[in-house]
Amino acid sequence: MELKRIHHVAMTHPTGSPLLAALAGLCDLSADHIEAADGFIERMWGVGDGFVQTLEATGDGIIQQSLDTRGPGLHHIAFEVDDLDSALVELADAGVHLIDSIPRAGGAGTLIAFVHPSAFGGVLVELVEEPASH
Repeated sequence: MELKRIHHVAMTHPTGSPLLAALAGLCDLSADHIEAADGFIERMWGVGDGFVQTLEATGDGIIQQSLDTRGPGLHHIAFEVDDLDSALVELADAGVHLIDSIPRAGGAGTLIAFVHPSAFGGVLVELVEEPASH
């Protein structure tokens, strides 16, 4: 499996956290994409050719569960791949524990799949395939 780049680094935070103000004020960034999902708001902040993704809990769901368990902070690292289907087959054939065995819809028209943290020493890894128009 060939990784193209670090697509994004994701951080979780509760509503009212200083994270958004820090990214906007201290780092002079603006959110390039904002999308509401079930129980959270995803914001993508462009940095170089990648992103910082903020995941703001807005109700019960996976992000609130993460905050309850681990508190705010780093959630996962995402790598871009050209062909997510092929990457998942290659990983499954190698015996890698996958959370998602088939791609699913992600934000901004991407396809995504998560690899279980046990495969990367405790780090949650997401694989991202950008839409063909990118």
